[in-house]
Amino acid sequence: MASAKVRHRKQKARILKSEVIFAGKSFGVRRDELIEPSGVRTMREVVTHPGSVVVLPVLPDGKIVLVRQYRHATGQYLWELVAGRMEKGESPKRGAARELIEETGFRAKKLTVFLDFFPTPGFLQERMFLLLAEGLTPGAAQPEEDEKLSVGTYSKKQLEEMIRTGKMKDAKSIAGLLFYFNFLVKKQKRRR
Repeated sequence: MASAKVRHRKQKARILKSEVIFAGKSFGVRRDELIEPSGVRTMREVVTHPGSVVVLPVLPDGKIVLVRQYRHATGQYLWELVAGRMEKGESPKRGAARELIEETGFRAKKLTVFLDFFPTPGFLQERMFLLLAEGLTPGAAQPEEDEKLSVGTYSKKQLEEMIRTGKMKDAKSIAGLLFYFNFLVKKQKRRR
C-alpha cells in the first residue's frame, strides 16, 4: 500500500484539454480537463498567477516594518508585511528587494527565503516566497502609481497582540510573523 501512495505523489495529472478563460493584468483563469494521478477524470478551473514575494523587514532594534493599504477585495485597510507579485523571470530575492524599496524605501543587505508555500492550492496556482530582510538602510519609497501606503514599525509584543485580537487579518503576514517568532527568533537566541 505504501508504494502505491509514493507512486501517486510522483505522478502528475495528464491534461486532456486546457483553455484560457480570462487573462488579466494580475492573474488569469484557465479551465483544464484532466486525468488526475488517482485516475479520476475531471474539470478544474485554475487561477493562474506568476507567484509573489512577502518581505519581513527587521530593524536593528528588532521592530518589524509593516505597510497599511486599502484592499478592495476585502473593503478594508489592512496592515501587512511588504508584498507583491513577481515579475516574469524574477528571482524571489530580486522581487523582494524591488518590493521593499517600492513600498518602504528600505534597502536590505541580506534577504533570506524562510518560507515557500501555496496560499490556496485548491484553485490558485500562486506560490509565495517569504523572505527575511536584514541590515536595513532607509531611503525614499517608490510606490507604484496605484499604491497608497502607510508604513509603521511594531515590536514583537505589539504584533502578537494584533494577531491575537484579530486586528491583523492578512494570512500571509500572520503566517510569516508566527513562523519568524516561533522558529527563527528562538533559533537565533539558542545560538547566542
